Amino acid sequence: MTSIDVKELEQWQAEGRTFFLIDVRETFEHEVFNIGGINIPLGELSSRLHQIPVNTDIVVYCAKGIRSVIAIQKLEAKGFIQLYNVSRGIQSLY
Repeated sequence: MTSIDVKELEQWQAEGRTFFLIDVRETFEHEVFNIGGINIPLGELSSRLHQIPVNTDIVVYCAKGIRSVIAIQKLEAKGFIQLYNVSRGIQSLY
């Protein structure tokens, strides 16, 4: 697992880098504030793996960076390899 911070993620977006962004917070959290991407709450991750592409960089975020680490561990166990965690989450943005 590789970690990036919010500033690096913003730079990736500005550069037009291709990646799949996943918010693993609960739906109500995503609705209040998000930085884009698909919302797949951590508890639903295993049942929604079919929505995640395998041949691209996958960036996972949450509020503090804890749930995203757990999500990445689950994804690694399922064979996903190009995984990036947004360290410390997005709490610094709100």
